[in-house]
Amino acid sequence: MTTHHPIAIIGAGLGGLTAARVLQVNGIEAALFELEPSAEARVQGGMLDIHVESGQRALHAAGLYDDFRKLIHEGGEAMRLVGRDGTVHAAMEDDGNGGRPEVDRGDLRKLLLDSLPHGAIHWGKKVTGVRPLDGGRHQVSFADGSTITTDLLIGADGAWSRVRSLVSDAVPTYTGISFAEFDLLDAEVRHPRSAALIGSGFFICLGDERGILAHRETDGSLHVYAGLKVEEAWVDTVDPTSTTVLRYFDGWDEGLRELIASADGSPVLRRIHALPVGHRWERTAGVTLLGDAAHLMSPFAGEGANLAMFDGAELSQAIAAHRNDTEAALTAYESSLFPRGEASAAESAESLETMFAADGLERMTEFFTGGAVA
Repeated sequence: MTTHHPIAIIGAGLGGLTAARVLQVNGIEAALFELEPSAEARVQGGMLDIHVESGQRALHAAGLYDDFRKLIHEGGEAMRLVGRDGTVHAAMEDDGNGGRPEVDRGDLRKLLLDSLPHGAIHWGKKVTGVRPLDGGRHQVSFADGSTITTDLLIGADGAWSRVRSLVSDAVPTYTGISFAEFDLLDAEVRHPRSAALIGSGFFICLGDERGILAHRETDGSLHVYAGLKVEEAWVDTVDPTSTTVLRYFDGWDEGLRELIASADGSPVLRRIHALPVGHRWERTAGVTLLGDAAHLMSPFAGEGANLAMFDGAELSQAIAAHRNDTEAALTAYESSLFPRGEASAAESAESLETMFAADGLERMTEFFTGGAVA
């Protein structure tokens, strides 16, 4: 069975949801198609710092900024940078005046989901094929046997985007860094030493070309990332236990090692990938990309979710401004998309190199303190 939708968004992550919401605000309908079977299919998890110049601008465009402010994790903008011996090299408190308030990704996603009309999202739609038709239209096929056609196809389908193949041959490559992710649940009661070490916000520990990153979540848990400079095959070959990962931190302060040793459950292992810095494509009729599909980058500048939302808002506002000329809208959108994506991807790549360098702690200390003694 084939149905037609004037605008089809593939992917109901933060970028796709923002695009649909801003279109709705401007009186334009869009259909979203999402791989996951439901909104509750998996825990979204993780804290996001939402930037004034990007994520917050998108929320203003979506008419959701005031509701977003109600979700902010108070104290979440605090930061500590420590060395492998546990010595604090830099620290900042959250005085409530920062421009990057923290929010739980799941809460933010729910805010966007709840803002859309019932039936706007088609769940359980795994894309198996995309192909161009005449006049800038496209056809999308799904694993359940259904197909759609659309006048405007928006690829918001993440790192391994199927839509991207319509405009580019680029594929993500391994950055050289892999994460082992841990959770410490009910931290104040069950892991008080770790809770005190992390504080109320973001925590960074660097040394030996590796690191431990962590943040406190709104449910009282601690989410911990062990960042390792390892071969690409490591994720497939390592025994996924905290004991295995802990060996990479032999000789580190015991309080830091406890963040891994005392974690609840087994770690989640994942590689960090990125698209080439400056990824772009020639204007292709009836299709464009946003978010990770357009400019996947490492998380070390905190730009990914913010840019995805900002892309979604900018694209939808361009469509609204050029209601009778889709190509003019896409041209206007991409003329801004490419340079901002390149700038953020370059910043993210540079941050990765800095943090995991032999002198990463010293360089990050200087970054946060301006060379002052912490």
